Amino acid sequence: MSNPNSTANNLPIDARTTTSRRRLPNFNWKGVKPIPFFISIFIGLLLRFAVPKPHSLTPKAWSLLSIFLTTISGLILSPLPVGAWAFTCLTLAVITKTLTFAAAFSAFTNEVIWLIVISFFFSKGFVKTGLGDRIAMLFVRWLGKSTLGLSYGLVLSEAVISPAMPSTTARAGGIFLPIIKSLAVGADSRPKDGSARKIGAYLIQSQNQSASNSSALFLTAAAQNMLCVKLADSIGVKIPNRWVTWLKASSIPALISLSATPFILYKIFPPEMKATPDAPAMAKRKLEQMGPVKRDEWLMVGTMLLTVALWISGEALGMTSVIAAMLGLSILLLLGVLDWEDCLSEMQAWDTLAWFGVLVGMATQLTALGVVPWMSKCVAKLLKSLSVNWFGAFCILQTAYFFIHYLFASQTAHVGALYSAFLGMHVASQVPGLLAALALGYNTNLFGALTHYSSGQAAVYYGGLQIVRL
Repeated sequence: MSNPNSTANNLPIDARTTTSRRRLPNFNWKGVKPIPFFISIFIGLLLRFAVPKPHSLTPKAWSLLSIFLTTISGLILSPLPVGAWAFTCLTLAVITKTLTFAAAFSAFTNEVIWLIVISFFFSKGFVKTGLGDRIAMLFVRWLGKSTLGLSYGLVLSEAVISPAMPSTTARAGGIFLPIIKSLAVGADSRPKDGSARKIGAYLIQSQNQSASNSSALFLTAAAQNMLCVKLADSIGVKIPNRWVTWLKASSIPALISLSATPFILYKIFPPEMKATPDAPAMAKRKLEQMGPVKRDEWLMVGTMLLTVALWISGEALGMTSVIAAMLGLSILLLLGVLDWEDCLSEMQAWDTLAWFGVLVGMATQLTALGVVPWMSKCVAKLLKSLSVNWFGAFCILQTAYFFIHYLFASQTAHVGALYSAFLGMHVASQVPGLLAALALGYNTNLFGALTHYSSGQAAVYYGGLQIVRL
């Protein structure tokens, strides 16, 4: 009797290997990352079923807190892309009847979220028209004779365009990283070898650290600023004349930081090349290649000046910031500076709309169901038992809010997850509400340069040039 395996055994080894591969199909899993997924789910289940529910909270509130904790865990561990994970968790909240459909999607009509979305389109306009490049090159031409002056030129140019380009990531990836790369290559300063320390590594570090100050200077310089103001309003902390109040409080510390940061880095992380005589000439050539200011650039300038003016005076005119932004975007579309394809292709804007809406909606419902006030009172009682006055509580809470960001890879995700809770803790500890709200907002910008993954712009700079470590 013949052995059924004899044929297979007589095959050459390569043939047997091929046959084995055919019998065992290659299963390539493309879905959720299993380990981060199970950890995120386990954290939520642990809170929901293993931790006793406080008597002052309803079962629905406790369930929403557990789902919210699962959502935040997923934003940190990334079992799915941010938007996909947020949508999945929102679906869970609706399926379990923790939230109604209307409550779950109520934040998608939030004015601030749409203001943030429109800000991405404004950023697209700066990049598409070349206006951002032109402004940066003008500063490089004026100040770029030394490496330190070159850094100040780039930093100041970002500060100038930041109030009308409310995306630090777009400014980094669309304008400043390409310019820094060009300047570094021109000086024979390249990543992954010793030449990175000539000027490239210094310029990247200086721009990354200074970008946080530019974002903190103006309310409309970063998406997270506008979200902070909206969440503060939901807690009951009203910020009068928002744009002007934000600027009044931020101007002195932000301008001091902008002035000092390049110089401090010049001392502690010095570039090997001190003089850059070729940089102004390179900027001049680039400006000559760009030619005179084009029609679309003038239209972009005029539209953004109008929009910023309406943001500043909108309260007196009875026009909200989002209406002013909608008007500005409509003008750009009507004049052909942007077309609808530009808006549709801005995937980051639509992704932000999806997951921002989920986070803001959940945070708002947590406040409405009493979870945030309960947490705030617990922390306030603890601080009071330790005989901590309001200023001590302010320092402790601000420090905790700052260093918790080591767990986050997004400033806006941090705000959506923790801003309301921390502001509530401040208020419950007798910290003046306006001081607490603005300080948390400024802190949100400053920790954007804490690590190479702490913000979108930090990731852009780190990945784009792969700078050497300090």
